Amino acid sequence: MGHAGFKPVLALVALFLATGAFADDEQRIEHDRAKLSIFGQASISFLDFEERSYFQNAIDTIYADFRSQAVNAEESLYVAKQNFQKVNFCFPIMGGIQYQLMDDHFLSAGIGFIYDNESVVLTDRKNKAHNYNYTIQGVPLFLEYRLAIPKNLITLSNGGLFSIAVRWYWTLPGTEIYTTWGKLEAENKPWGAGFGISLGYLIASWNGINIYGDIGYSSISVESKESFADIVPDGPTEKAKWNIGGLQLQVRASFGIINKKMTLGDTTATQSKALQPKDVKDTTAKSEPTDAPQGGTAADGKTDGSEPPATKTNAEGNPPAEQTGADGAKATEPKASEPAAKPNASEEKTTEKKAGQ
Repeated sequence: MGHAGFKPVLALVALFLATGAFADDEQRIEHDRAKLSIFGQASISFLDFEERSYFQNAIDTIYADFRSQAVNAEESLYVAKQNFQKVNFCFPIMGGIQYQLMDDHFLSAGIGFIYDNESVVLTDRKNKAHNYNYTIQGVPLFLEYRLAIPKNLITLSNGGLFSIAVRWYWTLPGTEIYTTWGKLEAENKPWGAGFGISLGYLIASWNGINIYGDIGYSSISVESKESFADIVPDGPTEKAKWNIGGLQLQVRASFGIINKKMTLGDTTATQSKALQPKDVKDTTAKSEPTDAPQGGTAADGKTDGSEPPATKTNAEGNPPAEQTGADGAKATEPKASEPAAKPNASEEKTTEKKAGQ
């Protein structure tokens, strides 16, 4: 891949890193709980197809022939060309089935379709347009093993389920290159065609639906009984070989057919996140006992209502005598609504006799 290919690669990496923003801190994913699931996958891929130079050389040769055929300056102005892209950019799609062998260990099988068409237009000295194209097509079959990376090995404390996946590819009929000049079919070998590796992140999980984002590289190398000379002018005459793998970003959506029940370990983090300080009621305040005396206040000498204060005693340890004097008078003074009792006659005489003595 030339220097021009690094810009889209950097953009691809930046896009993958941005997928982490879709996972909310408050709802980060702990596990993929699907025991058996089906998935569909869309990708953005930069094919590692170095043989594109054969087709560009053919276009340059045809353009030079058109220029040489022009008999004057006016005809030379009509001659023009387009160049093939320096990067083979395409959108592979895949689908398959995934089985969780044990917690965070996944085995998948799937099939995909790769299609990349490149086309250019040249005009000759009579201003007539000529179209030239080549198409890379692939039908890969793959077996994948995915392992979730334990959180204690990830430096992102708020990260979700990171995983690493390895794949082995086979190719099926339909893997070929066809061009303006001919067609080249690949041989599909039973032992396979290449490998792939990727780093994944569980972006979201909801009701058995899991969304993964992966970035990785694959090498799917195939060959044919024919040569590139059969499909492009001035191509090499040895047996043709090419690669339909490359750097790719993929987004996979899986739907759980059979899901595991949520365990205590899965619910602990969810419950701890759900119980935020603003939602916790204040349980530190002491509740007042129901059997405390009513009406107790600090002025009455009671403290917290749990026990009545002890009765004060005098120096001899006896309780104080009843109050007398002004306070006692108030205590024994009859109410205003009750008239005072009048003394009888015998009591008045006795009182006067004692006064005379």
